[in-house]
Amino acid sequence: MKDHIVMPLWTCCLFIVVMNTTMFNVSLPIIIHDLQITSDLGSWVISSYSIGYALSTVIYSRLSDRIPVRKLLTVGLLILGLSSLLGLFAHSFAVLLLTRILQSAGAGVMAGLGLVIASRYIPLERRGAAIALISSGSAMAFGLGPIVGGLVSEYWGWNGLFAITVLVLIALPVLLYFLPNETTKTDQPFDTTGAILTTLNAVTLLVAITQQSLLWFAVGILSLVVHILYIRRAKLSFINPQVFKAPGYTRLVMIGFCVLVVNLGNLFLMPLVLADLFARSSLAIGLLIAPGAIVAACMARYIGRWIDQYGNMRFLIIGHVLLAAVLTLFMLGLNQSAFVITVGYLFFSPAISASMSSLNNEASRILPKSQIGSGMGLLQLVQFFGGSVSVAACGLLLHRIPHVTVEQAYHDVYGCLLIVAVVSLVLVIFHHRASRPTSPAFLSNNS
Repeated sequence: MKDHIVMPLWTCCLFIVVMNTTMFNVSLPIIIHDLQITSDLGSWVISSYSIGYALSTVIYSRLSDRIPVRKLLTVGLLILGLSSLLGLFAHSFAVLLLTRILQSAGAGVMAGLGLVIASRYIPLERRGAAIALISSGSAMAFGLGPIVGGLVSEYWGWNGLFAITVLVLIALPVLLYFLPNETTKTDQPFDTTGAILTTLNAVTLLVAITQQSLLWFAVGILSLVVHILYIRRAKLSFINPQVFKAPGYTRLVMIGFCVLVVNLGNLFLMPLVLADLFARSSLAIGLLIAPGAIVAACMARYIGRWIDQYGNMRFLIIGHVLLAAVLTLFMLGLNQSAFVITVGYLFFSPAISASMSSLNNEASRILPKSQIGSGMGLLQLVQFFGGSVSVAACGLLLHRIPHVTVEQAYHDVYGCLLIVAVVSLVLVIFHHRASRPTSPAFLSNNS
């Protein structure tokens, strides 16, 4: 495989896939206005893509044990590209939501298979650089996404955002030409039932939250019980229960859930605050948010080095303290100036980067080598589910808080995110203390 061609092109496609979230964040106020929907319905534009992206990422990576990468890539990019064509003509909420769900079903192929092809086909001496290239593409997508989304929405309308995602179809034949042929592998069966149950768990609980439905909540709990019973009987289940035996892994999953609740909740709220309280356009929103994301992208490699040097827990704690401080600023100072968002996000975005990097590094540290794939996949799934729940819940709270002004509603929702951040910080401190007896050099370079 000519990785000097494949990996940069793969990174470009992943850049588009990740940017497909942040582009729509800044355009959400316009979408809500144009389609005349409420903020809780509008939140589904983001949350449906996030949860579908998380589920499809895990599914594609697990399917790669049985199905050649070229076939999976063809299916994934065709679904993503063709559904994006449909989005160009989406003029109702139902069509828009369907398009976003279909997009997410294909988008996960880039994240799910990126590390797979790097591990299989790139020599060890060049593998680190390839993985770093993929990571930098994701980081830059968060930085440039708000600007691109603002520009496109300002001059071509939000439907024009789908034209950017269609570009992945151009890369498909080139990737297929350079990717090596593989034979179908059947030694590791894919747990289709487990994958369906996992999807059912996520979707039913998300619907229960957004619809405030006890019936859907009961269905979600029932599906969880059925899934747990299935996992106990299945030999090779989609969710590997052995990962929960790793000391502290359950705490890290809970922390990851909370961090994504805070992150995607804030990304959902900032554009709405700038539009509703300060009447900023999509382009202005993108320009106000982008500096923080660009700073985080530029600092990504330095944060990785610092974590290696000073340890996971130190930066996990620092990141959480900064997140709580910024959320406090947002909760108390939203009505002062639009630049409060810009200044706060300059610290918030690097804090998220530090928290997520140290969290994932800590998880890989405590998991046995044989369980790293399944453990990290499950952690990513729970994180994105937390983000989807957060977006849906924030949209619901903004729409349903009674007898308060719009400004006060934003204050209250940011207060809820602050509580989640504090709970996560408590879990981090507890994990640090619980891990110290078995790891005296916890904050050493080996953390």
